[in-house]
Amino acid sequence: MTQALSTAAEYIKAPLIYKGKVRELYDLGEHFLIVVTDRISAFDYVLDPAVPEKGNVLNRLSAFWFEQTAELMANHVVHTDVHRLGDLVTKPELLKNRIMVTKKAERIDIECVVRGYITGGGWRQYVNASGINGIELPAGLRKNERFAAPIFTPAAKNDVGHDEDIPFARMQEMVGAELAEELRDKSIRLYEFARAFCEERGIILADCKFEFGLIDGKVILIDEIFTPDSSRFWAKANYAFDIEIDSMDKEPVRTYLLGSDWDRDSKPAPLPEAVVQETTNRYLAIYEALTGKPLN
Repeated sequence: MTQALSTAAEYIKAPLIYKGKVRELYDLGEHFLIVVTDRISAFDYVLDPAVPEKGNVLNRLSAFWFEQTAELMANHVVHTDVHRLGDLVTKPELLKNRIMVTKKAERIDIECVVRGYITGGGWRQYVNASGINGIELPAGLRKNERFAAPIFTPAAKNDVGHDEDIPFARMQEMVGAELAEELRDKSIRLYEFARAFCEERGIILADCKFEFGLIDGKVILIDEIFTPDSSRFWAKANYAFDIEIDSMDKEPVRTYLLGSDWDRDSKPAPLPEAVVQETTNRYLAIYEALTGKPLN
């Protein structure tokens, strides 16, 4: 197994301007540099140790999907070739396949969520309020049931704490009706494209989220798309109503933590080696299932 990358700061000669749970953002002047580390988070904690190959999978899957959807939607990718960065990177082989140089866009502070199935947080809203983000839904829906048509359930982005689920009307107030409708329509179109793509490969795309930005007033896709960290993938063979379907992502970590004696009020102890290995295997498997080829 390759060595996991917990941080890239010591290998990059550019200002670090943002460090998220997984991604690090560096300022290259005309462009941004995104480095996707192997850090893993669950229940709002960044966990130890990092998961080998996770960042590799996330970055390469995003690059794959940005290319697949380029005709549907412009995106922020400039290139993903670490060697083009020259002396800015001191250990290029360590960061190979983990970087993305991007255009600088003004982020729109809305997380654009599309749900094709009623599960997760959407299911919890439905049980409590008979709807999701103010959208009234029919009575009697079953957990994991497919919607007749995908629904758009935005969230207001918060850099600290949880994003806030909001009705579409609130999104219109925040960004303007015309832009809100454009983001909604493009999000649903992207979801429908990816859902069909996944179905051909034996995978259900249950839901996903997007981030968008503006360059000279034009909307573009930014951040990541259709990765295990931004989307919920199910194997068709595992699909069923009224259960928690084992998703094709970091589910081994969540399952382990929920079954442990962790108190949930402090950072968990380091993950066992077997859980880390199983999680790496999950990320490698979804990459191969979606792209049709192994990671290396």
